[in-house]
Amino acid sequence: MRRSTVTALAAAVSASLVLAGCGSSDDGKPVKKQAAPAADGQDINAHPVSDLKQGGTLRTYITQWPVQYNVNTPDGAQGDTQEIVGAVLPDLFDSDAKGAVRANPNYLTSAKVVSTAPQVVEYELNPKAKWTDGTPLSWKDFASQWKAQSGANKAYEVADTSGYDQISKVERGKDAHGVRITFDQPYADWQRLFDPLYPAAYTSTPKKFNSAWQEKIPVSGNAFRIKSYDKTAQTVTIEPDPAWWGPKPKLDSVVYRVIDFTATTEAYLNKEIDFATALLPEDYKRLVKASGTDIRRGARWDEVHIALNGAHGPLKDVRVRQALGNAIDRKGINAAFSKDLSFELEPLDNHFFMPNQEGYRNNSGEYGKYDPDKAGKLLDAAGWKSAGEGKPRTKGGKQLALEYTLSAGSTSAQFDQAELVQQQLAAVGVKVTLKKVPANDFFPKFVNTGNFDLTSFRNVDAVFKSTIVPTFLQPQGKNLLQNYGSVGSPKVDDLLKKAQRTTDTAEANKLYNEADQELWKLGHSIELYQRPQILAVRSGLANYGASGLASSDYTKIGWLK
Repeated sequence: MRRSTVTALAAAVSASLVLAGCGSSDDGKPVKKQAAPAADGQDINAHPVSDLKQGGTLRTYITQWPVQYNVNTPDGAQGDTQEIVGAVLPDLFDSDAKGAVRANPNYLTSAKVVSTAPQVVEYELNPKAKWTDGTPLSWKDFASQWKAQSGANKAYEVADTSGYDQISKVERGKDAHGVRITFDQPYADWQRLFDPLYPAAYTSTPKKFNSAWQEKIPVSGNAFRIKSYDKTAQTVTIEPDPAWWGPKPKLDSVVYRVIDFTATTEAYLNKEIDFATALLPEDYKRLVKASGTDIRRGARWDEVHIALNGAHGPLKDVRVRQALGNAIDRKGINAAFSKDLSFELEPLDNHFFMPNQEGYRNNSGEYGKYDPDKAGKLLDAAGWKSAGEGKPRTKGGKQLALEYTLSAGSTSAQFDQAELVQQQLAAVGVKVTLKKVPANDFFPKFVNTGNFDLTSFRNVDAVFKSTIVPTFLQPQGKNLLQNYGSVGSPKVDDLLKKAQRTTDTAEANKLYNEADQELWKLGHSIELYQRPQILAVRSGLANYGASGLASSDYTKIGWLK
């Protein structure tokens, strides 16, 4: 599944990994591993727009039908939704292949910190920037979004208050195109706020913020606009907006079609879509042979983890969560997944940093170490008594039983991972039942609502570390933020809030790592590996593919002449 909660990027280290390891190929010979891409690695078949023909359609895929297009709500904070929204709503800042952030001139003529005590940021909006209803972008849009996301009014169903809760005032700047934002505490990642920007007309009340974006985008403001939604065909189509003031797009349309991930290779080979993930060996072996196909590789902030739900059942006990951390053989799972991959798989021992990022530190310690004996002792201490080899432990007459929730659209690798976890936990007396749910329901009805014991998904595209903070903050009543397993502590909250207020990168990294140590101790989730980015893309498609840490510019994507 493509899932997007994002993170702030420290300067990344561009060191390559050593060639090592082997798997098996079609002829039974070992697969020689390639070095993983460097931290700033990307492959998008870069071309100037003059090389592109005018017209054509990009056919891409999403894995579930979007139920909410306000990405600042729990149901909207999902990668497929964010991909569509990024093409049609104002995108104030972009990142390059190194993760460096710059203002998008289509929306901002300037954006800078003009005072540090208190921190004050001033934006100058491009006077040409307008919503599709003709209303110019203004400070009122910023003020409405801040009030909705500050956390002050609990009626707003907000996925993330971080950063917004440190703003004390949003007001008109020196003219109608100016925005002046005052923070009551310094906020290092101020550029991640208001991106994308939503119109005040559709966020000014809790009802509008929560409901106006359900299954539709009422107003847009980018190079593309919504052309159609076809729920029967499960497609969303966007087209160039004739009122767009920036560089004109080369494409006539982009079609997003809901396809189970397991069907994407077949869809690509049948020329129904123009890219597919070529990560799994069985897919790579077929896609690499397809005519007119490039295999494009990049370095993406992309982590795979197992989420643990501490809100109910046996996992409410931290000792049981810690026991799972010791009972699950992370190296074994990673080795099974990477056996036939074409390049190295990076193990992951940190919730905030990728191994190729500055600031990365292995904080897993004893809590991430495979130690079934220790797992058994922790379960003993929690009162779950052994019933003998191969049998579930019991407590008060109840079995130690958990459900591992999976999307029906999961890959074979995801099912294999779940079965390995099932076997490993059975060895210490934990019964695990695999629960397959419809792909369109996986996030909105199960993950986002905390309706699981164990599950696995990805967090991707880290440009600002603070964006992933709500994944680890204690929920606010019924609002889980993005901490779907409800595992947290006041100490973690305090460390993360301090990290967000720290403008010194080295000191902020230290605080994030201290919080990470606590998360391992709490048994928040079990990190597995940094997922490689390997895509099969039509050879004639330019400025698209394995973008790594960079933003995609839809005005530059197109087909070569």
